[in-house]
Amino acid sequence: MRTLLPPDRPAIMGILNVTPDSFSDGGRYKARDAAMRQAMIMIDQGADIIDIGGESTRPGADSVSETEELDRVIPVIEALRAESATPVSIDTMKPAVARAAIGAGANIWNDVTALRFADDSPAAAAELGVPIVLMHMRGDPKTMQADLAPYDDVVADVAAFLTGRAGAAEAAGVSRENIWLDPGIGFGKSLEDNLALTRGLRQVSELGLPVLYGASRKRFIALLDPAADSAADRLGGSVAAAIAAAEGGARVLRVHDVAETAQALKVWRAIKDGKT
Repeated sequence: MRTLLPPDRPAIMGILNVTPDSFSDGGRYKARDAAMRQAMIMIDQGADIIDIGGESTRPGADSVSETEELDRVIPVIEALRAESATPVSIDTMKPAVARAAIGAGANIWNDVTALRFADDSPAAAAELGVPIVLMHMRGDPKTMQADLAPYDDVVADVAAFLTGRAGAAEAAGVSRENIWLDPGIGFGKSLEDNLALTRGLRQVSELGLPVLYGASRKRFIALLDPAADSAADRLGGSVAAAIAAAEGGARVLRVHDVAETAQALKVWRAIKDGKT
């Protein structure tokens, strides 16, 4: 799968939330046909990967049962796999959901808990043999914003955590070439933490594993621009953060706005490389 990452730009991962309560688009794509239409639109706009999630991880979100999550994501994965060869990522913390999703045709496991949700999470990742995204988060989605205790050095702390989780994954049998890292923008972090992580992303990239960066439409943008109180009003900030992450060595950008991000990357590459 690492060979599917474009060599000259970050891959664009289009977000497809098949949930009723995600912070940006909850409820819009919970029906399979609506989800399929949105997936195909994002693919046409330039998405390299479609990331499908059936459980919201917004701050304060309640967990859902394994059965409910499976009922949401599996029909969409099967339908998308029948129509497109575009890689699919399953955004879940549950090993059983990851197993079923990979069995249905997904190619990547995106785990916000970095294989800490269940005792068998590391073994499941090794068994599946697909790329696994390990994300940094303190606490869980329900509680992660309740106590924003300061970090000693947020970039160093996050890099150390991700190094440890990558080591744990390898110890469980996950191939190093299948490990991707995500600093977890917005997950239990203050505005200053998110800015520092974005500014210092090169330190995470230099760990030698592909870095996924996701700041799309997140709340910290509104803290910089109060006019962007609605998630739909955060396009400019999302694109700015994505380009900063590309400069910092991110290999994957997880975004809602695929066309705008793809255009921004084309301009960034033309400026950076002097090629049109």
